[in-house]
Amino acid sequence: MKPLLPLLALSLAVLTTLPAADYNVLFIMADDLRPELGCYGAKHIHSPNIDKLAARGTLFERAYCQVSVCNPSRSSLLGGVRPDTTGVLDNQHFLRPQLPDIVTLPQHFKNNGWHAMSLGKIFHHSEREPGDDPQSWSEPAWYHGVPYQSWFSNETNEKLKAIKKLPADKRPKLVRGPPFEASDEPDEVYSDGQTAAKAIETLQRLKGMQKPFFLGVGFHKPHLPFTCPQKYWDMYPADTIKLPDNYQASPDVPAPALHNWYELRSYGDVPASGGIPDEMALNLIRGYRACTSFVDAQIGRVLDELDRLGLREKTIVVLLGDHGYHLGENGIFTKMTNFELGTHAPLIVSAPGQKPGQRTHALVEFVDIYPTLAELCGLKPPSHLEGTSFASLLADPSQKGKAAAFSQYLRPGKEKFMGRSIRTDRWRYTEWSDMQDEIVGTELYDERTDPQENRNLAKDPAHADILADMAKRLHMGAQPSKAL
Repeated sequence: MKPLLPLLALSLAVLTTLPAADYNVLFIMADDLRPELGCYGAKHIHSPNIDKLAARGTLFERAYCQVSVCNPSRSSLLGGVRPDTTGVLDNQHFLRPQLPDIVTLPQHFKNNGWHAMSLGKIFHHSEREPGDDPQSWSEPAWYHGVPYQSWFSNETNEKLKAIKKLPADKRPKLVRGPPFEASDEPDEVYSDGQTAAKAIETLQRLKGMQKPFFLGVGFHKPHLPFTCPQKYWDMYPADTIKLPDNYQASPDVPAPALHNWYELRSYGDVPASGGIPDEMALNLIRGYRACTSFVDAQIGRVLDELDRLGLREKTIVVLLGDHGYHLGENGIFTKMTNFELGTHAPLIVSAPGQKPGQRTHALVEFVDIYPTLAELCGLKPPSHLEGTSFASLLADPSQKGKAAAFSQYLRPGKEKFMGRSIRTDRWRYTEWSDMQDEIVGTELYDERTDPQENRNLAKDPAHADILADMAKRLHMGAQPSKAL
C-alpha cells in the first residue's frame, strides 16, 4: 500500500508573507545532524553559531525528512518530490538517472538567473562515486573528497594498507578505520574545515557578481567517523557522558523497525554482531557531540563571512540536517529508521525582513523546502512539486501548518520490508509490509506522553480507534485532514 501523491496541505488563511525578491540563498546542510542543539533546548551541547542563526531567524521545532538516510532524503528534498516518485530508496541509486528530466531546487534557481554553486556534500556522495548533478549548477560542483580523513595509529594504517592490497574478491566492500578519534590537528586539515574555507572564498567572489546566487554548502560532520580536533572533545568531559535511558529496544517493536547498526559495523574495532562495550558506546556519544560542535564552528565561519561582506540583508539562510540520528536510543545506533529520532531533523530559516528569534511548532516536511524558497524569491514553482510552501510561517509562526508528515524506509536484507510512517500533532503510526504489501508489523506511539517511543500501543485495545484512524490517514497519503 503506497500513499497517494499529495494534493493539498492543511488549508491556511491567506496571510501577508515576506515580500518576494531575488534574494541570494545560502543553503547549508550538515550530514546526520539531529536536533540536539542549544537552540532546541539541549543545553549540554555547545552550538553557539547555530544558536545565533536561530536567534536571527525562525526555528522549526517539528521538521521531518522523508527518508532517514542520506541519499534518499536529499533526492526527495532537492527534487521536491516524495521517495515513491524519486525511486531513490537507498544510497546506490541517484536522482538524475531515475528522473532524467526533473528540475531540481538549485536548477530551478539557475534557470531563473541565479548563479548556482555546490560546495561539499549537497547531493549525496558515496565512497565510490560522486553524486553531483551537473544540470543543477552554474559551474562544476566542488567537493573536498576525503570526508573520512583521520589520523590513525601506525598499526591501524598498516592493517588498512594490507586490506587494500587484497584481490577485489577478497576485499571487504568498505575499508574504514575506527569510528571515533580525537586529534591534535587544526580544523583546516579536516574536510569540513576545507569546505568552510572554500565557502568563504566563494562568497567573496560571488559578492562581485551582478546576479543573485544560490550557494549550497554541505558539511560532512557529525557523520561517522566521529573524528575531529581534541579541543571539541574537551567540551564534553568523559564523566558527563551517559548511556540513554532507553538504550535497549522495546520488546513490543516489530523486528523490521530495528536494525543491527550495519553502518556502524563497517568501521574498524566495532564487533560484527551483538552489542558493543559500554566504553565504546560512551565514546560514540561523546564523539558525535564533539563533531556537532566542530561543524557548528565551521558553519560559524561561513556565517561570519556572510556578515562581514554585508550580504546578510539580502540573503536567505537555510540550515538543516538531512535526517535524524540514534545514539543508542531505542536500541539503535545511526539512522535508517522510522522512529521520531530517525525522521526528526533540525531546520532553521533566516530571511530578510522577518522577525528574529521565532519558533514554530507547526509540522513541516523537507519536501516543502523547495516550494518555500521558490515563493520567498518570487519564482513560480514547477508543476511537479509534491510539497507545500511554509513561507507564511515566517510571517506568522503560530499557524498550525499541515496535518501530518510522512516518512518511509526500505529495510534491506534477504527479505526486504517497507516501513511507512505518519506523524500528526500527537501520534506516530508506522506500518511495515513485505514486498507483497502484506503488513507484518505496526507501531503506534503517543508523542505527548511517550516522546521517547518506548511503548508501542498498536496492540492495546484501548487505542484501537486511534490505530484505525491513523492507518486510514497513512493510506490516504498527504491530504488535508483534521489535526489530532
